[in-house]
This record gives sequence, structure tokens and C-alpha cells, in this order.
Amino acid sequence: MASFEVRGGKRLKGSIVPQGAKNEALQIISAVLLTDELVTISNIPDIIDVNNLIELLEEMNVKVERIDRHKCTFQADDVDLNYLRSEDFKSKGGRLRGSVMFAGPMLGRFKKAFIPKPGGDKIGRRRLDTHIEGFKKLGAEFTYYAEDGFYYFSTVGLKGKYVLLDEPSVTGTANVVMAAVMAQGSSVIYNAACEPYVQQLCKMLNKMGAKISGIGSNMLVIEGVEKLNGTTHRIQPDMIEIGSFIGLAAMTQSDITIKNAGVENLSVIIEKFSQLGIRIELSGDDIHIPEQEIYEIETYLDGGILTIYDHPWPGFTPDLLSIILVVATQAKGAVLIHQKMFESRLFFVDKLIDMGAQIILCDPHRASIIGLERKHKLRGINMSSPDIRAGVALLIAALSAEGKSTIQNIDQIDRGYQYIDQRLQALGADIKRVE
Repeated sequence: MASFEVRGGKRLKGSIVPQGAKNEALQIISAVLLTDELVTISNIPDIIDVNNLIELLEEMNVKVERIDRHKCTFQADDVDLNYLRSEDFKSKGGRLRGSVMFAGPMLGRFKKAFIPKPGGDKIGRRRLDTHIEGFKKLGAEFTYYAEDGFYYFSTVGLKGKYVLLDEPSVTGTANVVMAAVMAQGSSVIYNAACEPYVQQLCKMLNKMGAKISGIGSNMLVIEGVEKLNGTTHRIQPDMIEIGSFIGLAAMTQSDITIKNAGVENLSVIIEKFSQLGIRIELSGDDIHIPEQEIYEIETYLDGGILTIYDHPWPGFTPDLLSIILVVATQAKGAVLIHQKMFESRLFFVDKLIDMGAQIILCDPHRASIIGLERKHKLRGINMSSPDIRAGVALLIAALSAEGKSTIQNIDQIDRGYQYIDQRLQALGADIKRVE
């Protein structure tokens, strides 16, 4: 298994272009199952999770032409439905949480769907109730086969209904939307997630002939159609990677420009990093983070310690709390990080404490960070990446630390960040992949 060897303490300089959004790609690529016509998708991130999803489509007999590493055409005109009940699909789909996104389009177009018990990051309980209850409200029957680990859905025909989601789940919303676009009659999906990923999916589906209104709000109204057409779609820049690069620049006292960042979707992200005292300059669609010796965490108007927590969009995404946490370790001041959604996502802080950070893990959901104000640098250690976002947070810590760090289990990082070592090397980082 590969690892990263990092020698930290170097200031980086240059520009970097963010990859296509991972979370958007998993939804958009799954949506090709809704039509038998050609769909062209560009700005696809070349990462493990997305590549595995594309391979699953090929196993299902979807015609895939890889024009280059970031652009593909798909045509699902001869889908092998029997493959979905195979041991091969159970094995490959079970390792990839994104495979759950096949259920909505399969149920909408083919009237049946299988979901293997999903894998993915080990960051706590990630239930599928929102998906399942949404499908059931549209008229699907649900069975769980415990002996072989499959969720099975079937219907004689989905019918439009009022669907109140029990939580504004991004993947749950996307899956129910993809099922509803070909249901008979009108559907209303309330308490829907309104993240940019969901907005992009809805816009693509409308280009394919769907009738979705309320895009960008928490109430989507869908008029079912009989057939969807082919289309072209370009995936937006990955806002999680952009936030990671902002944090990297601050921690390493670097001068970095993030090109073509899709600034219109980043207001809350820019605001939260600014609250840590990081200077962020916008120029058109580019973000410049100038070299900065000290960044000071803001306090509330009454002098209270700042709390940063995750919240459904347009609140702050939970995927960036790990980055915020590690950046706060070298700030001036203190902050409380409250990770509401996942109960295991903060457990990586023990590695940062070993590196010299001042962190109190209050409970599985909250951590208090006292910034070192650069009076003491973090020190390099050997560590392992527990999940995608924590892995990159640890990588940022290693790049700012004194001495050598070794990060193992970097497949987790590769699942979400393409060519990250090569791109950081181009900025001047001392990072080496060791097989």
C-alpha cells in the first residue's frame, strides 16, 4: 500500500486549478442511466471513487467512451439488469458508497433497483433511511435480503407524491429526484437539500427533458415525464478542494492563487476561513491567498469564543470542518469545532495532538482548539489517513510541520483528490509517493 513522505516547513508559491467536484460527479454520472441516448460529461475528476463508479457502469453494459481522463460519453441503451444481483456488483458496489446513486434512476426507468450494503468513509453511521422512505412514498416496494446484503426495490410504476424528507440529505435528495422525474404525475420534495451539487443535477435533468422547478430551494416540484433525452454537462469546480487549498496556503504561509474557482458558490466557505483571520482576495473567478505570518481568529461581539459548525446548505459543509480544525492549530486565538453530522469524524485529532497541537476533544462531536500562533511548529510523525477529508487535513499539517512525516493508507486521499502529490510538487512542496 502506498504512503506519502512529506518534509514540511516549506513555503509554497504558484497557481492551482481545482478538479471537478467529486460529490457532483457521483450524482451526474449515475443520472446517465435515465436515458438510452448519448450523454457527454466533462471536467470529471480523475479519482478512485469516480473511476470505480464508471467501471461499474461498464460492467452493467453501459457504453463508455473515455475521450480523455476528464471527459466521457455514456450510452445506457442496453443495460444488463441481471448484473445488479450478481456477487461482482455486491462486492464492487459495496466498497463504493456512490453506488447507492444508481437506485433512483434504475427505479425510475427500469422499475427495479438493487443496492448492496454500502461502504465508503468510516466516519460514523450513514443511514439510507432518507433514500428508502422517499422511494416508498413514490410507490416502490422495499425488501432487505439480510443473507446476501442487498436492498431491493420494485414498482409497477412510480406515482408523483408529496415527499417530506426526514433530513435534507444531499444523496437522498438526488436519488429521490432521479426516481421522481419519470414518475406519473406531480411530485413535491420538501426539506430537500439545496447544495450546488443538487442544483447542478436538477439543471442537467431539465436539459434532458425533465420538468423540475424550485431549484436552489428546499422545495422541489417535479412534473413527471415519459422519457429523457441525451445531453452534455460540465461538472463544477470542487468546493471542498478549494477550501483545502485555502487552508493549505494559510498553514504553510504560502502565496497561492486558485484559478477558475466558481466563486459564486463559495460565499459561506470564504466567510468561515475569513473568520479564522485568513486574508482572501477575489479577482473575477480566481482566489488569491497571499503569504501571511499570523492569522487571528475572530471572537463574537460579546467576546465569546468562535464556534464553527456544519449545517445544511447554505450553511457550512461538514466536509471542510477537518480542514478548518487543522488550520486553527497555528492561528492566534481559540475556536470550538462542532461536527454535528458524523460521530467519528473528529477522532483523527489524536494525530494532531501527537504533532504538538493544543486540542481538547470534548466528545465525539466537539473539539476545542487553542492556536499555537506559530510560537511552536508542529512536528513530523508517522500517521495513517482514516478518511478522505481527515487525510488531507493531516497532509496539510505535515506540509507545515518541522521534519519528516509519513502518511499511510493514502488510498483514502486518492479517493477524493486527483494527482494531489504532483500538483503540490508543482507549488514547491517536498512530497513523495512511496509504493
